[in-house]
Amino acid sequence: MNALGPFDVAAAVVVCAAVFGYVNHRFIGLRQTTGLTIMGALASLAIVAVNALWPELSHARELVESIKSIDFHATVMDGLLSFLLFAGALHIDLQTMRRSAWAIGLITVCGVLASTALIGGAAWLALGLAGLGLPLIWCLVFGALISPTDPVAVLGILKSAKVPAALEATVAGESLFNDGVGIVLFTLLLGMATGAEEVSAAGAGRLFAIEALGGAVLGFSAGWMAFLALRSINDHNLEVLITLALVMGGYALAHSLGVNGPIAMAVAGLIIGNHGRRLAMSENTRDHVNKFWSLIDETLNAVLFLLIGIEVIVILEDWRLLLVGVVAVPLTLAARAISVGFPMLALKRGKSLPPGSYSILVVGGVRGGISIALALALPGGPEKHVIVLATYVVVMFSVVVQASIVGATARRLFAP
Repeated sequence: MNALGPFDVAAAVVVCAAVFGYVNHRFIGLRQTTGLTIMGALASLAIVAVNALWPELSHARELVESIKSIDFHATVMDGLLSFLLFAGALHIDLQTMRRSAWAIGLITVCGVLASTALIGGAAWLALGLAGLGLPLIWCLVFGALISPTDPVAVLGILKSAKVPAALEATVAGESLFNDGVGIVLFTLLLGMATGAEEVSAAGAGRLFAIEALGGAVLGFSAGWMAFLALRSINDHNLEVLITLALVMGGYALAHSLGVNGPIAMAVAGLIIGNHGRRLAMSENTRDHVNKFWSLIDETLNAVLFLLIGIEVIVILEDWRLLLVGVVAVPLTLAARAISVGFPMLALKRGKSLPPGSYSILVVGGVRGGISIALALALPGGPEKHVIVLATYVVVMFSVVVQASIVGATARRLFAP
């Protein structure tokens, strides 16, 4: 039998995601992300079991080896993140978000930095006490990748609960921008952990400025050029193609210039999602663009949740490591409460947000696809094993427990 190629592995993952998604939707009824994660783990358990019990069945063995050989860092960092952030930015209303800009900026920057430090420091102490010591820099890498929130499902719940527009815009805006800040911080810390970047305050600050500000400038420029192109034509197929070219070409250009591609695509998405929708697209084009990028977003999230379920079983050599994830859950919740709490205290005098916003921001800080993508993008090694397992448990708790109580909390606080 010929070895499985990249296309074979990709085909197997997409087919599994489609089949599991159908089974979950038709017969089980869990949230799609939760169902895919659980079934992905069960499927990978079955593959590993077949490989152990019947080693002569080369298909199972080759599939396991192929999954182990996937270059998740190149796949995720050089592709998937740009699509995810562009798709998320398309749905952000800049006019509403502008009224909460101070709150979003403070919670995003201070929140992500504080959360990274709190989670990283606490994880380092906890792992040391448990005899599973991980260097502090790697604990900070975990703190950076688990700090960004991903409340796609939460926003739908908040809309149905009729929370104030300012709070809804803050949740959406914070999610978008803390993804960007978190990714830049993750890239910086990962470079330090692997020895690729200089470990100094000046070097860190310079890299952060180049990555973040350079990415924002590139995203604005590329997004504006795409907006001008969209405004000059009226052909929905070509306009959808232009948005796809914007993401792929813009990300490739960002990579070659050494600036942050995900931030560039988030800014470009804001331009197309606001000025582009309102001033450059017909109703027919808006409908096609929305459906196309919604499909991309749903598909990539499904694949990511399935992949982490498979990856966890493949790398799990010591079941005691799952305790790391169990410890990481309360650490993450506590860090979220603290990192949101201090900015909220600073905002209290200006009354930028309605009463009850703190509870929604804490409970609604759901972790999802971005954290999974960053965890999968780590280079191979014992550190990756620990961080992927901790991320898996935190994300599972987040999508199963946190997402299920956001609606009840919102209705209790804002019901008329």
